[in-house]
Amino acid sequence: MVDTDALAGGVSDNPVAVVTEQFVTYVELVAAAVFALLFAIGVVDLVLQIGDAVLTGSITDPLVVIGFIDTGLLLLIIVEVYQTVIAYTTKSGTTEIVRLVIYTGVIAMVRKAIVFRASEYPTTGDALAAAVAYTVLLLGLGVLLVVQRD
Repeated sequence: MVDTDALAGGVSDNPVAVVTEQFVTYVELVAAAVFALLFAIGVVDLVLQIGDAVLTGSITDPLVVIGFIDTGLLLLIIVEVYQTVIAYTTKSGTTEIVRLVIYTGVIAMVRKAIVFRASEYPTTGDALAAAVAYTVLLLGLGVLLVVQRD
């Protein structure tokens, strides 16, 4: 006999389904704790890096500052992933989860654009291909963000 409640997304009265659902929720919470710990470690590391740059005088180097921005945006990505995991554990609506994933993608692509250096690619054609790909992804995420808001 088919359990229509389980098929509809509910756990129903099936004890195996209940235990499995609880297990998945606990694992999601552990994942969220790991992301929170990574964020805390990252913030401390960023503060130490900034302090070191101030003491050594390298804080005036634009590439050093861009490195700090890169790290800060990476930390924001970690926060967005954390919030996505929490949204899953609290059984938030699909719309909220999709919005969080889009925000994470936007931050990730902005991070890539900020640290983009054509000189890091073997040829200018490779750099151009990467730049075009980043642009297409950013535009696509921007469209998704606008469409999702409605």
